[in-house]
Amino acid sequence: MGKGGMSRGEGSKVEEENMAAWLVGLNTLKIQPFLLPSVGPHDVRVRMKAVGICGSDVHYLKTMRCADFVVKEPMVIGHECAGIIEEVGEEVKHLVVGDRVALEPGISCWRCNLCREGRYNLCPEMKFFATPPVHGSLANQVVHPADLCFKLPENVSLEEGAMCEPLSVGVHACRRAEVGPETNVLVMGAGPIGLVTMLAARAFGVPRIVIVDVDENRLSVAKQLGAHGIVQVTTNLEDVGSEVEQIQKAMGSNIDVTFDCAGFNKTMSTALAATRCGGKVCLVGMGHGVMTVPLTPAAAREVDVVGVFRYKNTWPLCLEFLTSGKIDVKPLITHRFGFSQKEVEDAFETSARGSNAIKVMFNL
Repeated sequence: MGKGGMSRGEGSKVEEENMAAWLVGLNTLKIQPFLLPSVGPHDVRVRMKAVGICGSDVHYLKTMRCADFVVKEPMVIGHECAGIIEEVGEEVKHLVVGDRVALEPGISCWRCNLCREGRYNLCPEMKFFATPPVHGSLANQVVHPADLCFKLPENVSLEEGAMCEPLSVGVHACRRAEVGPETNVLVMGAGPIGLVTMLAARAFGVPRIVIVDVDENRLSVAKQLGAHGIVQVTTNLEDVGSEVEQIQKAMGSNIDVTFDCAGFNKTMSTALAATRCGGKVCLVGMGHGVMTVPLTPAAAREVDVVGVFRYKNTWPLCLEFLTSGKIDVKPLITHRFGFSQKEVEDAFETSARGSNAIKVMFNL
């Protein structure tokens, strides 16, 4: 079940009973005991202090699946997290009890060709928090490899540490698209991932960013966070042509890179049409598992399509951006909850409703 822990009867208890938020059925979360494995020589035991809710967590709650991953048995939810070290394995030298850390949630095999090439995010044996059948981190404590726990600088809070996970998606996307000071960027979608991608692009030196969404409130937030232009669109495919004109006008120059942080037929069609000849479209969101989009016209204009899946080697750069002040993720945290049964249920409903909620955070 991965390092995180196991269900009752598979391991030995630590001194106090460890509790976690279990997804036990459709729209059903229960706080129940969560037994931890012993701490191995290269592991640490971490008391969770901040855990964010991701869109994938909500998908699992509402449908018991996310893309091709299906929940077939009870599973602890959550993967955006930070906490305090309570126990270290005998071979761990870079962390001590009391250190505040952000956790990278995926454990790769380090043996396959992809891992050996450095693209460990694509490892077929990846064990990722709250991706079936691996348990997540919305718990009092978890056990995790020490190499995937990153010490937080003094001026970075535990909540900001937990935000390194969604921010990593944006940082990895910017690396994949090779954005920089000469790249004008369009972001499709002003949800949490769209906003962190925008913040990452700014930190990479992008001179102009336009962001697009159907929701006026989220566009207002994007503007406050530094978007140079915002465009409100519809969900109608028939509007793509006119909206592309609006988007290009808002940019005021060529669109070099577009990040589709929604992943729908319409957003991808818009991205392909709006991006300049020879530009790039980076597919970050996965709203539709299968899309029908106008690839032939895009190919005739040599618009490259780049895929993004999770991230690799991003935590050190995320922490540098947070420490230096180049990125401020605090305004994204709009709602906070404790760790009672009622608060867990309320937090997930708040996140699922969307509206004015961007990032919902648990303080344990």
